[in-house]
Amino acid sequence: MIEVANLSKAYRIGEKAERSDSLIGLLKDSLTSPWRNWQAMRQPSMGARDQVKESDLHWALRDVSFEVDHGEVLGIIGRNGAGKSTLLKILSRITEPSSGEARLFGRVASLLEVGTGFHPELTGRENVYLNGTILGMHRREIDRKFDEIVEFSGIGKFLDTAIKRYSSGMKVRLAFAVAAHLDPEILIVDEVLAVGDADFQKKCTSRMGDIAASGRTVLFVSHQIGVIQQLCTKGLLLSEGRLVHSGKIEDVIRVYNQSQGRPSGTWCRTTDASLDHKCRLLELTISGAVGGECSTIGLGRPAFFVFRLSRKVKEIDISFTIRDSQGTALCNLDSWRRSAVDQLDGPETDSFECYIEELPLRTGRYSMDIQLMLNRELQDHLIGEVFFNVEDGIYRGRSFPYASTPGPVCIDHRWSKL
Repeated sequence: MIEVANLSKAYRIGEKAERSDSLIGLLKDSLTSPWRNWQAMRQPSMGARDQVKESDLHWALRDVSFEVDHGEVLGIIGRNGAGKSTLLKILSRITEPSSGEARLFGRVASLLEVGTGFHPELTGRENVYLNGTILGMHRREIDRKFDEIVEFSGIGKFLDTAIKRYSSGMKVRLAFAVAAHLDPEILIVDEVLAVGDADFQKKCTSRMGDIAASGRTVLFVSHQIGVIQQLCTKGLLLSEGRLVHSGKIEDVIRVYNQSQGRPSGTWCRTTDASLDHKCRLLELTISGAVGGECSTIGLGRPAFFVFRLSRKVKEIDISFTIRDSQGTALCNLDSWRRSAVDQLDGPETDSFECYIEELPLRTGRYSMDIQLMLNRELQDHLIGEVFFNVEDGIYRGRSFPYASTPGPVCIDHRWSKL
């Protein structure tokens, strides 16, 4: 159904050209800029790299090749910036490759950004028809599936209300409900199951499972490894634009987990956040002792999570979810659920610490989803970028040898005779 051969995509980067400070220079720049802009856009896609420095090109994809057979569900994983979304945009005919080719056989439907194609002044009912038409559905097809779409979204009470009155969650529900009822031969989905509340995510996952079971070919990108493993049969692992590994989804996930760098220590943001008006996470240190003196953390031992932000604030809500190697959420810790032991009063600061006295996690590799909220406004959101390992240990006097009993979490308990 899909054949991709030596697919590459380059974007031209570089410093902005300096503007002339004389009248004659400004007139000359205004006359020649259309030609320069056309040449700059043309060169990467036409292969004329002899006129462009290699350092001025960013390769989002580099020589990627694979095939997808009829009825296969392919999961594409990798860190942020690996080239996953770029690959899906090329396959969806949104952008052109710089070199190579991709051939798709059959009707293609893409769900790359939930909510694209909604008009704020139209009602929910009208936007179902508008959005469905944009996604490639005919009016008769929408008429036939309209009741199912409304029932799936769960917003029937507000169907004749202008969508500008909807909350963000309601818009997400309606958008995915429309897209989930497409009947294409090839479905391309990019990280849309991570939206909405927990119940709606379960409904979305179930719907994706139905689509996969119907024999349609699906390409699916997600940072939720558990969902990827549940839905997909084969997988691709991308890293810095290159195809690192392909094959059975279990093997691809194993290679991905092994490639995530240091198990503990310090995570640092690779991009410059100094000019961003939002409050970003710059650094996260995970250690087993105060000041990061011991990077090893283990079952039943202390664990310190130190967050350093891009600017000083008096109060901020920091929330992080810990997931196991399959992407299953184990627990969520956040700073806004205050208790008497918390010490968050005081002057402005750019450093916050979360301390766990006895870590209840058993031996294994874990990832973190991190969210920063300031005055109820989202500042930063990291999904699956931070990893840490937990070593064997003793929890509350009990030994839990690795793989001897199931489950990643220990619970304090007591036995007695009655």
